[in-house]
Amino acid sequence: MNITDNLKKDISNAPEWFLDAIVSESEVKVLETKLGNVSYKCWGKATNDKTIVLIHGTGASKNWWDPIAPFISDEYRVIAPDLPGMGDSDHRDEYSYEVFGESILSILEQENITNNVFLVGHSLGGHIAGFVATERPSKISGIIMIDTPVRPPDYEYDKHIGSGPLRLIKHYPDKETILGRFRLMPKQECENDWYLRYVAEYSVKQTEEGWRWKFDDSLFYKLGRPKGYEYIFKCPSLFIAGGKSLLMGSKILEYMQSTFKENMEFISIDNAAHHVPIDAPKEVIKIIKETIGKWL
Repeated sequence: MNITDNLKKDISNAPEWFLDAIVSESEVKVLETKLGNVSYKCWGKATNDKTIVLIHGTGASKNWWDPIAPFISDEYRVIAPDLPGMGDSDHRDEYSYEVFGESILSILEQENITNNVFLVGHSLGGHIAGFVATERPSKISGIIMIDTPVRPPDYEYDKHIGSGPLRLIKHYPDKETILGRFRLMPKQECENDWYLRYVAEYSVKQTEEGWRWKFDDSLFYKLGRPKGYEYIFKCPSLFIAGGKSLLMGSKILEYMQSTFKENMEFISIDNAAHHVPIDAPKEVIKIIKETIGKWL
């Protein structure tokens, strides 16, 4: 990973473990499809027979996992895709859980990975993990959802607190200006400013019209969210809630605990809001390794 001088300066207050992680060895690859290419990043030995796929949330990218993946790749092959329409993956005419799920399964096929696959998804990524584990149960050995609100069928969507639609793309005159506009959605406080600055760096791109966010601004409106979809997965599973998350109300959590009580464990990281991997990265690393280690 090429770290620019400006980025180095802006994250100079980051802890040493973080600075080491973002320059660790990795490889960016491309899955070519008729509907558009999908970018993904790999850490660890390709010969490892245990794989963890890290799936980002809405509007994010594979780079959000850069500080986390290296600490898992000593024991696992780690893959982080850019879901279609986000990061460095091509934009699409249509988006759905099926589109996202198939891109992950196609990456696994391209990498000749057939067993011991564990999915870890944050927010939207958790929904995709649950969807893939439901639709293709033979392919998945376990899933971890991180602050992914699975809402009951009677949930009143017109009243819920959400992350809000992605804004229609605006072009900015320079990189400094657009980086200064970077915000987490839903809005929250975050003490790890160095983590925010890092992911902001890889959330923008320069075009002829100026600087813009990488994600497809029509994604929110095109994405078919299957309201009332029933996740039915039998593999071991874990739910990590952000103790300060605005998206995990008591009704949602109670519904999930009742629905998934047979095979899902629930834990909370009290000092984290919705963006748990950014708020508490070291805790997330520890939980992922310990949990999947128990499942094997």
